[in-house]
Amino acid sequence: MNRIEDRFARLRREGQKGFIVYIGAGDPNLEVTRQLALAFDLAGVDVLELGVPFSDPLADGLVNQLAAQRGLESGTTPPKVLETVAAIRRDSQVPVVLYVYFNILHKRGLKQFIDDCAKAGVDGLLVLDLPPEESDNYEELMREAGLCNIYLVAPTTPEDRIELIVKRAKGFIYYVSREGVTGMQSKVSETIGQKTAMIRAHTNLPIAVGFGISNPEQARLVAHHAEAIVVGSAIVNQIAEHGKSAEMVKRVGEFVRALSHAVKSI
Repeated sequence: MNRIEDRFARLRREGQKGFIVYIGAGDPNLEVTRQLALAFDLAGVDVLELGVPFSDPLADGLVNQLAAQRGLESGTTPPKVLETVAAIRRDSQVPVVLYVYFNILHKRGLKQFIDDCAKAGVDGLLVLDLPPEESDNYEELMREAGLCNIYLVAPTTPEDRIELIVKRAKGFIYYVSREGVTGMQSKVSETIGQKTAMIRAHTNLPIAVGFGISNPEQARLVAHHAEAIVVGSAIVNQIAEHGKSAEMVKRVGEFVRALSHAVKSI
């Protein structure tokens, strides 16, 4: 079984919520990315999303755009990200999803990129700008490689399209709880419960809610409506703040542990 599917099956058996973390790969460098991944695994993270640095990250807010820029400046490339995943695999079996823009797959060649990911130990792809209607043989290639193709559902997605998306997804559904780009928010959306119920009417896949969750209180609140929560910008912001400190991995790990505890204590 794919690590993502295995992890969510275990969470379901144990009656626990899942905690998904996003960071930009190569921010501030790939060795630190490896160290953070191992620290997050120990802190109770269930799935790690690694953003592959890209020059035009249109779905991302300023915090994650700057992380992508720092990743590019540190010399991070897609092949080096996969080398880092392989290095993580020597010490950890935490499920890994690449958060990636389609141009990166297209440049390498769709089948080759997917095969490279499977070989490195990646478990799923979240291709930000690839709608299911335009995915051609992407889903078939992902299934052949044993990877999960994860799709986004937005607050503005109509119910008939939600039905189409969730039937073609694998692993989990990523519900974007706010319109617009990624980023920290002072309060969570009030429509999360309504929208997750609509999604759940069409699928048995776990629903992970992200975009805007910034602290343990918000994490605990949102986790009541979903099988998992996703925190990205708040953690990326911690990396930016402590990036030059020798204690950075420890400090960010402690921040993540507090979020994980909030989710797991429900």
